[in-house]
Amino acid sequence: MNLRRDVFQAIADPTRRSILMLVAAQSMTAGAIASNFDTARPTVSKHLQILTECELLRSEQNGREIIYHLNPDKMKEIADFIEPFRKMWDEKFNKLESVMKAYQNNNDKR
Repeated sequence: MNLRRDVFQAIADPTRRSILMLVAAQSMTAGAIASNFDTARPTVSKHLQILTECELLRSEQNGREIIYHLNPDKMKEIADFIEPFRKMWDEKFNKLESVMKAYQNNNDKR
């Protein structure tokens, strides 16, 4: 049975988010990525496998090494999904800010 990994479950893990941040700055080998963590290399390899299965990372064989690259298209899909929620919260916070300013102005006039 081939289970498809959920991208949101993948980015829910703080180690995987850290890996994404590292690889976003620079493409890296598994060893270079693992050197940034105090965990066993097989643990980091499992995280890389999950991120690759979700297509958040893509791997490129370069001789004996595998280099991991961020997949910006998949990251954009996540951003596009989140955008309506960001807009909704921006509107709510802007309304709250207006109420707070009006309240402050009323208190300043007293």
